[in-house]
Order: sequence, then structure tokens, then C-alpha cells
Amino acid sequence: MTPRNTVLTSVLLSIATCGALLFTTAAKQPTVRFDQIDVGRINIREPDGTLRMVISNRKQFPGSPWRGGEQARPDRTQFAGMLFINNEGTENGGLIQKGTIGADGKASAGLSLTFDRFRQDQVIQLLHAEEGGRAQSSLAINDEADGTRFDLMQRVARMQEIGQLPESEREAAVEALRASGDLPRNRVRLGTTRDGGAALSLADPQGRPRMLLLVSAQGEPSIMMLDEAGAVRRTLQMDTSEVK
Repeated sequence: MTPRNTVLTSVLLSIATCGALLFTTAAKQPTVRFDQIDVGRINIREPDGTLRMVISNRKQFPGSPWRGGEQARPDRTQFAGMLFINNEGTENGGLIQKGTIGADGKASAGLSLTFDRFRQDQVIQLLHAEEGGRAQSSLAINDEADGTRFDLMQRVARMQEIGQLPESEREAAVEALRASGDLPRNRVRLGTTRDGGAALSLADPQGRPRMLLLVSAQGEPSIMMLDEAGAVRRTLQMDTSEVK
């Protein structure tokens, strides 16, 4: 082999080696490990940049991700936590929490873990709230409208329109929205009550409670059956006369 061919061969081998190293580096992304990390906010994204999860402190907590954008949520300025975001970049639930001492010296705290229907609000919520010396915890299961037909932003816009109607027309407009199935309906609620009892409420598809299972703060159990108007039609209680 001539000196010129030797040099050419060496150059080609060097280019090939560099290309192979670059390919190997790109194919095997290094895993970086930390024992501890302090951050204000973490954004988890897909390779195309789609936001899929946010973990944030209170100051940097986002609004509601919506179809790749973000809707303002001034009601969240007191919360830290995380948001779940679906493939299209819309909020899909999350965990928010706060806790402080109020001016009255009592705890003011709350925690909410929710899962949303697609382009809608929560259909499952685990909630704890503490205010004024009282605490209440519950699990709620709700019905929501099909978000591909009538989504949360459309509902917000419609409620704003209703708010501009004369007061005499607002109730009928809200009832029409409820009758069309476009307002959330609570179907199941299980939790403690503000007076120290425990309750399970089961509702019909219109969100009207039809059965209540209760244990009072005094430990007295009962089952109540309600009609469509909310009137109690039958109550079952323990017959204490048989207890010895």
C-alpha cells in the first residue's frame, strides 16, 4: 500500500470510528443519579415537547394545561403538588395540598387527589379539608359529560353567559344545562361529616341522593331512602329494645 493510500485509509477509519461513537452515545442515553435534588418545579415532557406531568412548589404552580396551552387558575395560588396531563396536553387530574395556621390559631388545610374524565373535570376525588377546628374527609365519584361533545371550557363559557342573564332567567338556564347532562353529578360520596358522623350517599343519574347510610357522632346507625324530590320515604334504624 502506498503512503498516500495509507493516509486515506486512516482518515476513513477515523471518520467511521467517530460516527460509531456518536451513534452509540445517541442510542444509549446516560442515566444521571442524584442522592438529593432541590428544585422549584419539574416538567416531564414527551420527546416532541408535549407536557405530561408537572411537580411544583406553590409559587411556580401552573394553571390548567389545556390542549397544549394553559388556562389561568388563580384559585390554585395557595397549593403545591403535581398535575397529570394527557397525550394532547390537557389536564387529567392531579394532587394538590396546602396547610397553614389561620388568624384564629386553627389549622387551615386541604388535600385533593383527583382523576378527570377526558377534557372534563374530576370523576374521582379523594378529599380532606380542615377549617375552623373541624376536619372532613371524603371519597367522591361523579358523572361528567362526554368531553368530545361538550368539554369543560365550553361549560365554563356557558356558565359565564348564564351569569350575564337577568336574575329571573338564570335558574332556568342552569336547569336546562343540568337536564342535558352537561353539569357534573355526584353519584357516590363516602366520608366523615362535619358533625363527627360517617355517611355513604348513593345518587341517581341526575345526581339526586336516593339512599343514605349513616352512623351518627353518637354511634347510631340508620338507612334512609329518599324520593326524587329529596324527601325521606323510609328510614331503617336499629331496634335498641332488643339489645341486652
